[in-house]
Amino acid sequence: MPTLKKIVVQDFRNIAFQELSFSPNVNCISGNNGEGKTNLLDAIYYLSMTKSAFPAPDRYNWRFGTDGFTVGGTYLMDNGLESRFSIRVAEGEKKLVRDDKPCTRISEHIGLLPVVMVSPGDIALVSESGEERRRFVNGVLSQMDRSYLAAVQTYNRLLAQRNKMLKDGNVDWDLMDVFDARMAAAAQPAFEARKRFSEELRPVIQSYYKLISGGSEEVSVEYRSDLAKAPLEELLKAGRDRDQALRFTGSGIQRDDFLFTLDGHPIRRCGSQGQQKSFLVSLKFAQYEIMREGYGYAPILLLDDVFDKLDMNRIGNLIGMVAGSGFGQIFITDCNKVRLSGIVDRITDDRAYFDTAAGVFTKVE
Repeated sequence: MPTLKKIVVQDFRNIAFQELSFSPNVNCISGNNGEGKTNLLDAIYYLSMTKSAFPAPDRYNWRFGTDGFTVGGTYLMDNGLESRFSIRVAEGEKKLVRDDKPCTRISEHIGLLPVVMVSPGDIALVSESGEERRRFVNGVLSQMDRSYLAAVQTYNRLLAQRNKMLKDGNVDWDLMDVFDARMAAAAQPAFEARKRFSEELRPVIQSYYKLISGGSEEVSVEYRSDLAKAPLEELLKAGRDRDQALRFTGSGIQRDDFLFTLDGHPIRRCGSQGQQKSFLVSLKFAQYEIMREGYGYAPILLLDDVFDKLDMNRIGNLIGMVAGSGFGQIFITDCNKVRLSGIVDRITDDRAYFDTAAGVFTKVE
């Protein structure tokens, strides 16, 4: 499994320049809020996904007063050899290099360095629109299946062209037939992959939630898609009058959603903060297990402030899972250094500690 041995970060968020070496097992980053703990984890995530874990344009990742950033990492790959990756983003251009050779297609990099990130921002998966949940599912499936990524990219490109035609008001119906057929061809495999993923996810997330919560509630995931009613090409043709009136496409996988429930009710409405946090951690750990099974090895796990809003019983259950077999390299952040070291020291002797202040990270020997 790929293990991050060293990272070099320049001008990423509040990190001016930092070079750090990591433990292959557990890495603990402590510091007050706003000092840069999350930024470091997001830099690691960026190396894997070529984008931030948070939905914002790349320019918001530039350190104030600069016009770009660079993130580089040295990984021990699953073949036992080291490989170097670096990403430079500046003035709207993104360049990815592996072992001093430029990558012409960034999409081919996705999945080489599998990663799972758990952060407070995950609450958007419960509280916000279906776009956040689609983004989550896309992030998982794109790492595991390049054909899925290609299908979604093709679909989104065609959707943008179809919507532009509708918005301009000059609809070429022969061309619309072509768009509809090609969109349907791209949408079907994406729909089937999302359906399989939701079915695979459901029992795994239920199992993890019981471990964290003690089994007091039942959670579930339900996939909702227009394509469950009829093939997309039929839906698009049936909705043409509506689409022309509204000037956008009203059917398709861009409307897919995933309903999260607690005892049969939407968790966004009936779940407490602790229940929602337990659900989200369970969701991400279920993602981790599915990816581990798919790859045959463990992804890098980034745990950002996961202890917040969890009582001590749930924290104990969570750490018990992390201490179990099958986990690979882990990065954990927490404001409470004493709590973090007390928990991690019980898990393993193979760990590294870092203190954080104003974007500067100091390894604690």
